[in-house]
Amino acid sequence: MTIELITALLLSYLTGAIPFGLLFSRMVGKDVREEGSGNIGATNVNRVLGKKLGILTLLCDVAKGVLPVFVASILLPVNDNWEISIGLCGLAAVLGHMFSLYLGFKGGKGVATALGVFLFFSPWAVAMALAIFVVVVGVSGFVSAGSLAAAGIIPFLMLFLGGSLPIFFCSSVIAVLVWIKHSSNIGRLRRGEEASWRTKDATQ
Repeated sequence: MTIELITALLLSYLTGAIPFGLLFSRMVGKDVREEGSGNIGATNVNRVLGKKLGILTLLCDVAKGVLPVFVASILLPVNDNWEISIGLCGLAAVLGHMFSLYLGFKGGKGVATALGVFLFFSPWAVAMALAIFVVVVGVSGFVSAGSLAAAGIIPFLMLFLGGSLPIFFCSSVIAVLVWIKHSSNIGRLRRGEEASWRTKDATQ
């Protein structure tokens, strides 16, 4: 592993670790971790602070995934390991969001940041996964169910659309991490206790 790759991975992690949801809540005198589900992601920010800050958090969390892999794709040397290196930078960004250094290695569930990484790899796969997300959320009423469905299918969509095996591998690891971070949601879904997005007490 070269010093360039180590540096890129570290910067990707530190970028992904920026807790925008918490920063925006602090700007208005609140701590989003103490309200709603306690999650720092866009869903809970939207619930606690309103649509404007929710959308802003979503955009910033997506950017945390796009920017590291975009910059790494430009700066890292193109060789046989280029694709896996870019994929690992995307994985590092998602890990940063999930296990933020700035929050004592705690964080969000990684959906928006993973979306940013996937968007760089394959916009068409993301578009298809978003359609699946919308359908699942619309039918089930659960944002968590839509997130799980989209995360689970997107690595295979990228592979189907011509993505490489290294990108498929990194994307699959990201998808597994998203599912792991949603373990509490999965438990509530199985028990029929998950609150719908249509209610104000949803716990995504």
